[in-house]
Amino acid sequence: MTRRQALMMRAAHLVWRVTRGMTLGVRGAAIDAQNRVCLVRHTYMPGWHLPGGGIEPGETALDAVTREFREETGIVLDPGAPPALHGFYLNRIGAGRDHVALYVARAFTVPEPKRPDREIAETGFFPLDALPLETTPATRTRLAEIRDGLPPASTW
Repeated sequence: MTRRQALMMRAAHLVWRVTRGMTLGVRGAAIDAQNRVCLVRHTYMPGWHLPGGGIEPGETALDAVTREFREETGIVLDPGAPPALHGFYLNRIGAGRDHVALYVARAFTVPEPKRPDREIAETGFFPLDALPLETTPATRTRLAEIRDGLPPASTW
């Protein structure tokens, strides 16, 4: 992460600290029939990540992960087979007040692939056993939990 990116994230966390008692977010692991997972590369931080973001006031976690999949990857979840909650984590990075709900989706379509924009530099599907080298350690750990049927850790 560059110094500028780190400062931007720190500033965002300071604003959230003043405006929110804690932050609550979602991440999603969309895994297709070929056992590949969809990852995103953001323009403002390094590495490949699971798609996700903050839960907005009045929004459920399921609504948020559905929205984040659509906005960040173009994935449309199958309403008849909602994603399953895999785990709920404390993310100690930043202010230590961030909590993340991780969902696993196995029923979805990608009607139109996501094009790069100001937030998303790139998206792609990767085999669970052959992730890109730049995949973040937390993303690798979460995917290993899912792939190997391990219980979720308590921290991100």
